[in-house]
Amino acid sequence: MKRFLTIVTWLAVAVLGAGALGAIAVHRGEPLNAMWFVVAAVCCYLVAFRLYSAFVAARVLVLDDTRATPSERKDDGRDFVPTNKWVLFGHHFAAIAGPGPLVGPTLAAQFGYLPGTLWLIAGAALAGCVQDFIILFCSIRRDGKSLGQMAREEISSRGGFIAQLAVLAIMIILLGVIALVIVNALKASPWATFTLSMTIVIALLLGVYLRFLRPGRVLEASIIGLALVLFAVVAGRWVGESASWSQVFTLSGVALAFALIVYGFIASTLPVWLLLAPRDYLIAFIKAGAFFILAAGILIVRPQILMPPLTRFIDGTGPIFAGRIFPFCFITIACGAISGFHSLISSGTTPKMILRESHARFIGYGAMLLESFVGVMAMVAACSMTPGVYFAINSPASIVGNTPEAAAATISAWGYHLDAHSMTDLARLVGEKTLLNRAGGAPSLAVGMAQIFSNTIGGERLLSIWYHFAIMFEALFVLTVLDGGTRVGRFMVQELGGRLWKPFGRTSWLPGMLISSAAIVGAWGYFLYQGVVDPLGGINSLWPLFGISNQLLAAVALVVATTILLKMGRLRWLWVTLVPMAWLVVVTMTASYQKVFEANPRIGFLSGANQLAVQIAAGSIPAAKIAETQRLMFNLRLDAAVTIVLASMILLMLIEALGQWYAILSRRREATLHESPYVRTQWAPGFSGAAHGDD
Repeated sequence: MKRFLTIVTWLAVAVLGAGALGAIAVHRGEPLNAMWFVVAAVCCYLVAFRLYSAFVAARVLVLDDTRATPSERKDDGRDFVPTNKWVLFGHHFAAIAGPGPLVGPTLAAQFGYLPGTLWLIAGAALAGCVQDFIILFCSIRRDGKSLGQMAREEISSRGGFIAQLAVLAIMIILLGVIALVIVNALKASPWATFTLSMTIVIALLLGVYLRFLRPGRVLEASIIGLALVLFAVVAGRWVGESASWSQVFTLSGVALAFALIVYGFIASTLPVWLLLAPRDYLIAFIKAGAFFILAAGILIVRPQILMPPLTRFIDGTGPIFAGRIFPFCFITIACGAISGFHSLISSGTTPKMILRESHARFIGYGAMLLESFVGVMAMVAACSMTPGVYFAINSPASIVGNTPEAAAATISAWGYHLDAHSMTDLARLVGEKTLLNRAGGAPSLAVGMAQIFSNTIGGERLLSIWYHFAIMFEALFVLTVLDGGTRVGRFMVQELGGRLWKPFGRTSWLPGMLISSAAIVGAWGYFLYQGVVDPLGGINSLWPLFGISNQLLAAVALVVATTILLKMGRLRWLWVTLVPMAWLVVVTMTASYQKVFEANPRIGFLSGANQLAVQIAAGSIPAAKIAETQRLMFNLRLDAAVTIVLASMILLMLIEALGQWYAILSRRREATLHESPYVRTQWAPGFSGAAHGDD
């Protein structure tokens, strides 16, 4: 009877999810209620976790809880630390949940709500969660080795070296583009700039407080930190309204870019306990609180989805970024469905802290489902705005104009009504001078979130507070990735440099640390500056490059995972990683080709550079703008070269892997796994990690 009730319950959940997805897919006419999105996502995630992740765990990976994990065999109290699965879930989610699941769906909303929502749900369940889960498992079986190390051992030394270079190059692009998201959110906004600056100061104070003044008083420090952050949000309004202080914190895009570059260098060289650890701990509470309020707000307010299921811009003429729905919807969504960056975390700190192999299912698969749900909520927040307001905020001035009147005329001509006064009134309500031309996704998402928050608590009078809380929330997401990514990039540079000169590879050697930090910050800082001075807002060219890079990294991870499954003798189940890998290769190679060679200058890097060259030759560029235009031409050609190099590196690695697969399948080479030897666990079945909580 119990089994019968269980089957009936799960059938009901599956039918409810399918019905909600059907409603989202076929609904036309009146605005759709956002509740359908929540129901569809939750039901699909529950079914995917209960059935598909269990299948992968039992049939594909054959998880073994009798096997000692690296945290047991190598416990050193520093890197290898046995950690309760709930605590580790929080750590893993905080590490993978960057700005991608917030910004990507917001930008992809220019195609309408339907394609992005379907890919967020299906892509996560069948691709993103699978990648995170399997790479985590593979790293656990190899003493917590990184993705590059696993590629070198399981594919070939040449393939591993290519993977390491590709990961470093992709990391640089990722950091540059997410830094651009912060700049576009903060420029000309003294309130937001002040609030974010104060969170850095607060983190430094907490670091000193916990290290020297009150060691071990974590709860006490948390309460103080949260109170100070909330005070900083409110105080930002006073700063914005002050004639003198507002000038201090009103910064241009270029000034903010250089400030972030300097910050990135300092943050990557400071001790972890001083800035990164206290700030990440504090951010974990803010992330959890914001997610809870947003989810509760959607359930309580049940906003209407005002964006149509498909817009006129599926043909590639979008104002935010150019490109047809295939492949650009998929590379724009990026992290919310599958993220190559996650594979670095799944083969980084998490496998060194996990207690049991079975926990990899909950942590690897489950945390990615939660990130995908964040992406769905971001899509709801973006699409609950009127389309006219959405396009006015996200479109660059070169397309819609830089005045409310010009933007209203242009966007209304597209078929999306916009009143010029509505943009002025909205900017006033959220405490900004203007919301026009704020490309990057963060400001429009903050407006959508603030409207849901204010309809839940406080009404219109708290709209400005909620808006700047949302901006701070998004910016903290980015800073977390920027700090951690810059530090990881420094380690990569030192590791590669150590091959040429051994002392450079020592992470404790100060000159090597400073040189490598300057190198990695200078590299991503260049892409950031390039985006800031781009007349199209930077997002049109750099976000697709970000998406391509991110998805190429995911393809690398799935190539490694497929190779390992083949060596494990799981030929029957190889489709689990092979299908998403093949899909990603098709998507990324198509996008790479179009971004380099497409004749439309708004899409193709080379055609865009050639168009500028023709304009200079024809004398249509003012003399004062020629140097800037030549710099833009150089940047576009550099972007094309970077795209070609990255795509070529991934193809070379894929060819290397295909050679290995053929040799194994034809029995010309023995399938040698590089797993650590089996050691039986000494922990009792109920052990949950001493000093790390109980299950």
